This record gives sequence, C-alpha cells and structure tokens, in this order.
Amino acid sequence: MSNLQQTIVETVIYSGMGVHSGINSTITLKPAPPHTGLIFIRSDLPQASSIPAKIEYVVGTERGTTIGIDEAKVATIEHLLAAVVALGIDNLYIEVDAEEIPFGDGSSKPFVELLQKAGKIEQDATRNFLSLDRLVTLSEDGIQLVASPHNSLRLSFTIDFHHPVLKSQYTSFEISPETFIKEIAPARTFCLENDVQRLRQQGLIKGGTLNCAIVIGEQGIVNPEPLRYPDEFVRHKIIDLLGDLALLGQPLKAHLLAIKSGHRSHIKFVRELKKVAEEIEKKKQGPVFDINAILQLMPHRYPFLLVDRILELEEKRRVVGIKNVTLNEPFFPGHFPGRPLMPGVLIIEAMAQVGGFLLLHSVENPENKLVIFMEIDKAKFRRPVVPGDQIRFELEMVKLKGRICKMTGKAYVENNLVAEAQLMAMVIEK
Repeated sequence: MSNLQQTIVETVIYSGMGVHSGINSTITLKPAPPHTGLIFIRSDLPQASSIPAKIEYVVGTERGTTIGIDEAKVATIEHLLAAVVALGIDNLYIEVDAEEIPFGDGSSKPFVELLQKAGKIEQDATRNFLSLDRLVTLSEDGIQLVASPHNSLRLSFTIDFHHPVLKSQYTSFEISPETFIKEIAPARTFCLENDVQRLRQQGLIKGGTLNCAIVIGEQGIVNPEPLRYPDEFVRHKIIDLLGDLALLGQPLKAHLLAIKSGHRSHIKFVRELKKVAEEIEKKKQGPVFDINAILQLMPHRYPFLLVDRILELEEKRRVVGIKNVTLNEPFFPGHFPGRPLMPGVLIIEAMAQVGGFLLLHSVENPENKLVIFMEIDKAKFRRPVVPGDQIRFELEMVKLKGRICKMTGKAYVENNLVAEAQLMAMVIEK
C-alpha cells in the first residue's frame, strides 16, 4: 500500500440503471484535494447536497448500503466504493444525479474500468492508516466478524446457505489493486430464484435482470452466462465487505474474517472499528499541555517563551505545538516598524522550543534537564508571519542516540507552510 494519498487524474462519467429503483442515473467522478476523503454529491438536488462516505451517514442496509443527510440519499454504494478503495483512491468527488448508483453487471468491474480510464496520481499528503493493536470482534445470530492486527489488508469470507446449489464457500485474499482487478472485481451479486418475487413485492430490484445478477434456481443458475469463478458467490461477498469497510473513512491494516455476514452486520462492525480508531488516535495524541504545564518544564520565560500550547505528543516520535502571534509581541515595534513581520529567527526559535518539549519528554527525569540546540540546517522561510496568525509547529524525531537528537520541523499558518528546518539538539543536566 502506498503511504501517500491518491486521487484520480481526469474526470470520468458512467451511466446505468439502479437495480432497486429501476431509475437511470449518471455518476461523475472528479479529482479531489488531499484530506477530502470520498464525497458523494447529489447533483440533481437544488442545493447539490454533499454526503461524506463515512459510517456516521449510513441510513439503510436493506439489500445494499445507503448513506444520506436529511432528504439527500445515495443508495447501493458498496460496489463502487470497493473499487475505489481497492485501487487506492483516497480523495474523490462522486456526483450522482439520482438516488441510486448505476448497478452495471452487478460487480465492481465497470467501476474498476472507469477508474483505470481516469488514472490515479499521488498527492502531497500521507495516508492515515488504521493499524489495529488488538482483536475486534462481533458475533450475533450465527454471524461472526473478527479483525486482527496485520501488516496489510486481508479479507477472508465464509458463506453457508442451506440450498442444493448455493452451499458453503470460503475464500481469502490479500487486497491489492492487482488482486482485486483480476480475482475479485468481476464477481457478480446473486439472489435465489425463490426470493425474486418477494423482493419485488417489497419494492426492490425494479431494475433487476439476468444481466446484473446471478439468479440461483433449485437445479443451477438461471443465467445463460456461466459463472466467472467456481466460487463467484463468496468472491462477491468480499466486494460487499470491502465497500462497507470504505465507510471507516481511512485505510485499514488488518486481517478480517467474516462468516455469513451482510451489510447490516458489516455496518455494525465498522462502527466498532471506528471506536477503536478513536481510541488509538487518542493514544497517539497523548496529553494536551497548556501554558502552565509548559512553564513547569521549559526554562524560558517572557518575552522569550514562544510556545502557547502543545496539542499532540508522541514520546520519541512527534510533537505539535502552537504560537499565537499578537501585535503586542515585544519584537514588532523594532522589526519593520509600520509593517510588523515576525523575525524568521524567532520562528525557528519557537520551532526549536516545541522540539525541545518533545526531547525533554523522551528522556528520564526531564525536570532536571535542559535542551541545548547544536545545529540548524536547511532552514527555509516560505511566507511572512504577521500579527493575528497562529503558527502550528509539527516536529518529528528522526534519530535519538543517547542525549543527542535530530528532528525535522515545519511551521504552518492555516495549512500554508511558512517555514521548515532540520534541528539537532542535546540534553544536558541543569
């Protein structure tokens, strides 16, 4: 899996009939900037309502997954989302001019071909993987879902029907673009011939035909076309599961085992995974330190204390801190009077202070230590910093050997890079 976020290169369009609504619709896939995620847009509605493809917006799981906000809904999104995440697309606008996604041939193959036509490109932003640190389980009414820590995404699925044709099948795949395209995407959805009439009475499968699903009778499949794989049924369940997992909102590293599950249980399980993701993120962020906590550890005082708050802290790894720049800063009256600009050396000093906080929290007995900076390298200033700005400093520890540390630092104002540098520091006794 790439560590960088990706989007498509070109806008592409696909049209077809919704399997349940029987209404023709068109989807338009458009590139989206980093950190956008997957966004559905109902282009036929007056306000062009946007619906993020996230678990919080799921409103239905009857024979497919539906998301919505108020009156705006998009149904049967799972086959498209499976193709999107399997091919590694993180950021995408999906415009649709009706309530249901075109169903195609009942597989993910049409959407794979659409995305291949669009092409994909890496973006200047890292992916935020959910890497599990423990087992996550769901068990109810003979259905089981278990996710365990793994270094990539593997999906294993078992189906078991009491039917003379549709019996028990099992399959397992390490999910990659190549594997999905060749081994999974062409697998079509299926239903029992005995269920067709009942589904129609429920107002479903109005657009269903033998061209978009495998219909299974008592003696065999009804379709004139043969199966694309001997175990096509369970391979399609991998598509459904992968599409529902996309609603987690971030790529997953885990081995997920599913037994007899469907959309309803998938959505319940994704909610459990979301809780785990939030717990892991809290552990990563660690405590938030206000100015009083900073004063207890840092030796600097006004007017040379240039850190107001530590927002995130991972010991021996990463720190995020902020500096609120006001017109009352003591350096403004003498630095470009009439056009106040924060001196670049003080931006780097503030960055170093944030890094020093990280280093002190990475050694024993920090209250008895001081941080002395030994080297500043590759310092660059991209934009001016003026009164009213809030600088966000992000530093990562590159190397910690004994009492000497190397860090890379970046400073942002409203997500715009204003400065960066490489820093080397040493811890000494007070």
